[in-house]
Amino acid sequence: MDNATHTLFALTLARTPLGRAGRGTTAALVLASNAPDIDIVATWGGAVNYLRWHRGPTHGPLGVLVLGLAAAGLVWAALRAFDKNPNHDPPASLPMLAAISTIGVLFHVLMDFPTSYGTRLLSPFDWHWWAVDWMPIIDVYLLVALAAGLLFGRMSDAARRRNAAIVLALMAANYGVRAAAHHQALTTAPRLFGPTLPPPCDPSSSDRGAIERWPQPAGLTPRDPAKRCLVQIVALPTFFSPFNWRVIAHLSNGYEVHDVDVLDVRFRRPADPSEVLWRTTLRIPNVWTPQVWTAASTNLGRTFLGFARLPAARSFVDPFETATIRWNDMRFIGGRRSLATAQNDPFSVVIRIAPDGHVLAEQLTP
Repeated sequence: MDNATHTLFALTLARTPLGRAGRGTTAALVLASNAPDIDIVATWGGAVNYLRWHRGPTHGPLGVLVLGLAAAGLVWAALRAFDKNPNHDPPASLPMLAAISTIGVLFHVLMDFPTSYGTRLLSPFDWHWWAVDWMPIIDVYLLVALAAGLLFGRMSDAARRRNAAIVLALMAANYGVRAAAHHQALTTAPRLFGPTLPPPCDPSSSDRGAIERWPQPAGLTPRDPAKRCLVQIVALPTFFSPFNWRVIAHLSNGYEVHDVDVLDVRFRRPADPSEVLWRTTLRIPNVWTPQVWTAASTNLGRTFLGFARLPAARSFVDPFETATIRWNDMRFIGGRRSLATAQNDPFSVVIRIAPDGHVLAEQLTP
């Protein structure tokens, strides 16, 4: 989630019984709810360094504890140094601030986890990414509900508490609706892709469960173009409607993409034999040539493939045998226009390999 959402959620929590622990609890919640994103300092080492560390240890179990204690310590020290008014309510104790700050950090991680971007829940002990694909990175409905609850709950303490409870209930309903719509989007896949959908590469692993985890071991994502099979199907949320989803079939040699509205009346009745939804499918190749494998062994290649959940590789070899390899993460493609050479999606990688195998250039966008 974005930091505006994290901040508004922290202010909402401060209007629940958590806010009665004493002065400083609101500041502690706001600070702690944004603390995991301190990993933005990694941008000082460049975009590749940021990609390597973002949502890493600061979003793992050690980060939750350390950042919770750090936020509590900062607020407690600020209260002792600057809050000299004896007429105020008593300040929260350091142990109470530590508990509340840890809750704030934990909620940050839990709000990142349902997004399609995902988070590395167990880092630094395990660097895999985890996600459930219910939410976009920025959810306008959460932002509106949180902002409205804060705006209209300023009249009295009772109104603040009541509005906070209403907002939390609306948030839970939003998550529930998106979870149900996500499941429905996945069930439409056979009709969307029709006869173009190949059999699973590994039938025993076709049911991957509700939680996604990546990167997968190389053996679970076959690269042999001659063996066209289905690796997995994912449904990704869109920004403006909880009912519009992008369904992606990850194949052994490419991707097939279809946008779907789960409220479409066609999906409320059995499929018509003349239905040809699969004819509007967007197909994107993902062929791993020897040059692509070479690019995958570079520093940028390893970093990107450790981050990208659905990497699509395209390569071109010029008359001088110099190879240009481009990867896009299919989670962030914008549609057909993004396949044009001049169009760069977020998190796009271009690597140029000389005929002798050494790297001529590496570029990560944005």
